[in-house]
Amino acid sequence: MIRWLAAILGYSFFRFPGAIAGFLLGSVIENFRNTKKGGNFKTVFSQQRNSVSPADFELNLLSLASLVIKADGKVSQEELDFVRKYFVQSYGKERANATFKIFNEVINKQEISAPKICTLLRQRMRYESRLQILHFLFSIAKADGIVSDAEVKEIHSISNNLGINFRDFESIKAMFFNNPDSAYKILEIEKTATDVEVKKAYRTMVKKYHPDKLQHMDEVYRNGAEEKFRKVQEAYEQLQKERNF
Repeated sequence: MIRWLAAILGYSFFRFPGAIAGFLLGSVIENFRNTKKGGNFKTVFSQQRNSVSPADFELNLLSLASLVIKADGKVSQEELDFVRKYFVQSYGKERANATFKIFNEVINKQEISAPKICTLLRQRMRYESRLQILHFLFSIAKADGIVSDAEVKEIHSISNNLGINFRDFESIKAMFFNNPDSAYKILEIEKTATDVEVKKAYRTMVKKYHPDKLQHMDEVYRNGAEEKFRKVQEAYEQLQKERNF
């Protein structure tokens, strides 16, 4: 369905060495090997766990990224490069290669179901982590300089399936648009809010988006959280200047 994603990203896929079994992608690679022996990857991949394994998370994240990339009917090289850079920075080139190989040879042959993926993530990930997934998807859409209506629609659908409330969706979305009311949307308040309400909203958003809430995730994700945190601070500072308080 979307073999282009792995191919255009330009990874030279390697044969798995024997030591790869102990690698961080071990569980999914073993499942991948089982499919070569006639096993059912989908069954193993979707088996119940109390949390999402790193390997499963990476494949799920890549699947959601692919849906956003093709949402507007065209493949942007800038968006592909953004995903490539993210995965290499997050997991290293070798591990990223393994993830894209499995995606290309296994996941690519199945219909990607955003609702199923999001249900899995919603059940086994913290809310703040799911907010960061939303931020990552908007970052992909913005990589070519324009977030299209089709991309917003796709991300909104994913957001709903992830169980993210509308205000939080609008807040993160506003971080990628330079509109007059963006600061208010980022802080999740109306333009009619009083100065006291603006200050209260800022304190609430600081608690919600503080990078410390993502200490359990990879460094690149934490960097993304810091970027989101800065947007909240910038929005508040903008309203301080506008309202002179």
